[in-house]
Amino acid sequence: MNGRVWTAALVVIGDEILSGRTQDKNVAQLASWLNVQGIRLGEVRIVPDVEGAIVEAVNALRARNDYLFTTGGIGPTHDDITVDAIAAALGVPVIVHPEARAVLERYYETRGGLTDARLRMARVPEGADLIPNRMSGAPGIRWGNVFILAGVPHITAGMLDALTGTLEGGLPVLSRTVGAWVAESEIADLLGDIERAHEGVAIGSYPFFRDGRTGANFVVRATGQELVDRCVTALIDALHAAGHDVIDGGI
Repeated sequence: MNGRVWTAALVVIGDEILSGRTQDKNVAQLASWLNVQGIRLGEVRIVPDVEGAIVEAVNALRARNDYLFTTGGIGPTHDDITVDAIAAALGVPVIVHPEARAVLERYYETRGGLTDARLRMARVPEGADLIPNRMSGAPGIRWGNVFILAGVPHITAGMLDALTGTLEGGLPVLSRTVGAWVAESEIADLLGDIERAHEGVAIGSYPFFRDGRTGANFVVRATGQELVDRCVTALIDALHAAGHDVIDGGI
């Protein structure tokens, strides 16, 4: 990779962030995720729900970084204008993505159906690909080196997880999985402590319900095998200390 540093920028979109009503958590989340990919978050800009401000920020930041991420403003309400603004910045029309529409139809089949408002979440800049969203159905959007993500942090996390290891220029991401028959909520603090103690590591948590029991698999990711193994050892020890049996390799 000839020593060059790959960079990313983030545009945080939303009046609620600028007003202080909502505290942004996605800057830290994206920075940590990018570190694991071997990519540096170079700059962040927070802009209101105003098309001109979004267009200016998107075009300025995508021009001088390898990747641009945006968070916020892709929901079903009339003031969610991110897709329209980014399409304007890219100089392409907005279309309803057929695969996104199908995903939403399946998701809302037992939740009241696909209304016109919900269909807004299938709109993408023409030429875009989708980023899977296992949390709430509505997918994220990838257009070239631009990644349009949800603003809700746990949904953003799922979209980033789907992108892990896919960005050119990052180091190869290595992983190991361990599983335990435990509710994810019981050990959330434990997972956070382990992750913070191992810089450059990300731990993905995947809960499930099987055979009448609640369990979870934990995927430890980093760009160095020694770091992955050290973190897995610490995680196994901590789970054992908390009274949980651990299955190396996952359940």
